[in-house]
Amino acid sequence: MYDVAIIGLGPAGSTLARLLDKSLSVIAIDKKNLSSSDGFRKPCGGLLSIDAQRALSKFNLTLPKSILVDPQIFAVKTIDTKQKLVRHYQRFYINMDRHKFDQWLMRLIPRNIEMAEDAFCKNILKTKNRFEITYEQGTQEIKVHAKYVVGADGSDSFVRKKLFENKKIERYLSIQQHFVDQRVKPFYSCIFDSDITDSYCWSISKDGHFVLGGAFPINGGKQLFEQLKNKVEELWFPLGDPLLTEACLVSHPKKISDFCAAGSGTFLVGEAAGFISPSSLEGISYALNTAHILAKVLNSQCKNPCRTYRIKIVPIRAKLLMKILKSQFMYRPFLRKLVMKSGLLSIEVVKEDQF
Repeated sequence: MYDVAIIGLGPAGSTLARLLDKSLSVIAIDKKNLSSSDGFRKPCGGLLSIDAQRALSKFNLTLPKSILVDPQIFAVKTIDTKQKLVRHYQRFYINMDRHKFDQWLMRLIPRNIEMAEDAFCKNILKTKNRFEITYEQGTQEIKVHAKYVVGADGSDSFVRKKLFENKKIERYLSIQQHFVDQRVKPFYSCIFDSDITDSYCWSISKDGHFVLGGAFPINGGKQLFEQLKNKVEELWFPLGDPLLTEACLVSHPKKISDFCAAGSGTFLVGEAAGFISPSSLEGISYALNTAHILAKVLNSQCKNPCRTYRIKIVPIRAKLLMKILKSQFMYRPFLRKLVMKSGLLSIEVVKEDQF
């Protein structure tokens, strides 16, 4: 019997596990393995936003060098292929290896937390005053009980689907591939093409690799990604054979009701709750901040933690509502054209030898 069961140890789950009071008995279940690069890897561009950097600063954490990758890029090239518009915008991202970042956060979890690695949750049953959690680890099927369950298991959250059946959120298929980087100059871009997706695509240079990806409607997503690759090769440069393909579902909140935080004895943090930027799909900062808030609520052992957590995250909901409004200027072609044509907040690149 545990006080808290955390499902998922990405940035949200690892942060929550690290911050929970030692008086609480906690089990954390995750697909990853701390000692290996095999197993589950989150498909992600691996850019740490300034909001995520600020969240880490609150915990007095600094990134180890082993997590960083080359190059560090200071501007994003925003491309609208159909309207033939290109603008450069300054960004303060840190280019990193996302899998190593997740493993680093897991290593910060104190030893009093029981961790089940290489494991996945199979079932959650709600009884009168506790939850029965069934998970599989290797060939074993294990059952544990907990007073509270926390879903920190990302967009395809099992906890959300199981315990919040009516709280559905629109999701996209995120696909990215790694290629040998044949370009002389690093290439970090944000690509909009309404023939391919009503979201956006990206490219990033990382340690000799060129990463190309995008968020696509689930139906036909693989074919749309192939269209993106063909367009890159047609308009700009050859890609070569892919070295690695990664894919996962990503939440794409478009209305305030998409955010779901707590129920009876159940909590959602990070992307499982829908807390991801509707404009940039950045989720690490929201994962860190919601985990911090929930840790303070559970540590206080207040009488109604679900209600308290919902109240405490109101500012995050409000911020994301503003992001939903902002996303209209990114994803609607006419509004995007107005913004890009205006040159507002863009920077002028002195000279480029190649695209």
